[in-house]
Amino acid sequence: MSRRKRNAVKDARMPPKSPVPKTPKGLTTDAFQNVLARLGAGTPNLMEGTNYNLTRLTQNYQLMNTLYREHWIVRKIIDTIPEDMTRNWITITTQLPPDEIRKLDKVWRVRRIRQKILQGLKWGRLYGGAAGLIMIEGHEDILHEPLDYDTIMPGSLKGLMIVDRWSGIYPNPELVEDLDDPEFGLPQSYQLTLEDGQVANVHHSRIIRFMGRELPYWEKLAEVYWGASEVEVVFDELKKRDNTSWNIAQLIFLANLRVLKMSDFGELLAVGDERSQKDLYNTLTMQNWLMSNMGMYILNKEDDFATHQYSFAGLNDIYESFMLDIAGACQIPVTKLFGRSPAGLNATGENDMQNYYEIVQQGQESILGPILDKLLPIMCMSEFGAIPDDLDYAFNPIRTPDDKEVAELADKKTKSIIETYNAGLISQKIAMKELKQMSETVGMFSNITDNDIEQADDTFHQGELGFGGDLDYGGFMGTETPDRAGIPQSDSNSFEKFRRILGRFGRRLGNS
Repeated sequence: MSRRKRNAVKDARMPPKSPVPKTPKGLTTDAFQNVLARLGAGTPNLMEGTNYNLTRLTQNYQLMNTLYREHWIVRKIIDTIPEDMTRNWITITTQLPPDEIRKLDKVWRVRRIRQKILQGLKWGRLYGGAAGLIMIEGHEDILHEPLDYDTIMPGSLKGLMIVDRWSGIYPNPELVEDLDDPEFGLPQSYQLTLEDGQVANVHHSRIIRFMGRELPYWEKLAEVYWGASEVEVVFDELKKRDNTSWNIAQLIFLANLRVLKMSDFGELLAVGDERSQKDLYNTLTMQNWLMSNMGMYILNKEDDFATHQYSFAGLNDIYESFMLDIAGACQIPVTKLFGRSPAGLNATGENDMQNYYEIVQQGQESILGPILDKLLPIMCMSEFGAIPDDLDYAFNPIRTPDDKEVAELADKKTKSIIETYNAGLISQKIAMKELKQMSETVGMFSNITDNDIEQADDTFHQGELGFGGDLDYGGFMGTETPDRAGIPQSDSNSFEKFRRILGRFGRRLGNS
């Protein structure tokens, strides 16, 4: 049989070849590789031996408790950001009178709601999740029902009960399906262990969630709709720092080694009796006790004595690099986390702190904001029996200004109020209310009483104070008497009352 026929028979017996799949356009399949140098993807080198295992450290409840109780860095990582998020709190922006707003402020204080929120934020960061039950008097038997604002009686809000995700609360499998609900896709109800040991089924509208770090969808399911602990993010960097710190501490004991060389030391230990070895030990012990800068060390002719000192150069740089890694992982500046002063030429740490303030502000908006959105309407129903249509709030600045900055802020705010009043856009009563309201931020005008505001003129008079162009603060603040010629008697009396009240707060605002 010819070669052509044999090949034809062979091809007929073999199955047909499948077509080679073509690589889709736009798909990158290349990677750096140098096989001879053992560099790049897939080559046998140490870098390619690196592997990252999924540990889910958050689920190790005992480890979280141990680190928080015994490790000061972990404690600061957990506590610092929540404390800064709640330190200066919020300002309620609504048309409610100042005395009504003060009632809400009293609820924060009396019911310790602010402290409970801080506690929930800490446990959420430590355990990856925590929750707070909104305690309303008379709702003990209807916790499984959605919260109806109309059922909240005056003074019925009793505060929050905080539990972490491992000790007191467990989500039920049913999820919120209402698209208009802010908690869409989260558990619809929770099994909550109350203080008396009973287990209650609680609707999600009565629960405040404190989340850890956000996770992808499948990992969120693995954590039962909770987040990840902050410890999980910094744990590897923390181990590097701790091991380095302990090794540096051990090296201190080896900083200065004294070595005695004896020519017959080996023979003495090998063939000497127990008494000879004891005499040698006693002799060395006595010489060690007598050793000082002014003492002598007696040796045989063949013996030798030397000291070896260890150099600690470079260890501090390695230690500080691990500190920087921890600070970067937890998003807290080194100056705040470790209490270290800024280092380097012209280093002030202001940029680091500014970045940190932005991180805290982001946490206020994304974590603390939804909590307040749920709590404030309930507080209003408990105090006033209604929810103001314009109920809103604003987070106060995180950074506390110094005295100079407060004085400048008071100067600018007071000028704005006076200019608005002189333009006839607000009345004397409204101007005094504004001055009273800003007393909490600038520390001035706190002596304006509600009675003073009530007696102030409620009419609008453009140019009532007789100022034109630049404002003369001397006359306004009570050190000089402005010319009131041509001002009607009623307006003059109103002005005199206004001047007398504001005259208590200093000679000139610019000098405060």
